[in-house]
Amino acid sequence: MPASYLPPPAAKRAIRKLGSDIRDARLRRGLPASVVAERAGIARSTYHKIEKGDAGVSIGIYAAVLQALNLMDGFADLADARNDPQGAHAALERLPKRAVLARKKPGSKESS
Repeated sequence: MPASYLPPPAAKRAIRKLGSDIRDARLRRGLPASVVAERAGIARSTYHKIEKGDAGVSIGIYAAVLQALNLMDGFADLADARNDPQGAHAALERLPKRAVLARKKPGSKESS
């Protein structure tokens, strides 16, 4: 039996917030949990785990629920380079300090 994974506290908080936000979105739309679960193709008990922010529910199920609520905009771009200032900063740090052109060897032909 595989060991269960326990996400770090910050990840738990983020998943709980996502679950709470999904619940709020459902209520704003006036939809019962059973309807959202049916649209997502999941059991109502799994949907309730999502609203509680259960980290054991797969990301694919979370995505299905977001789709059922028409909230997929931005989901695919969560880790996009445009949303990664730390990665952009690290890439800038790796840039060379100066650019050097390669010198041509004497007698070599120039390409046109």
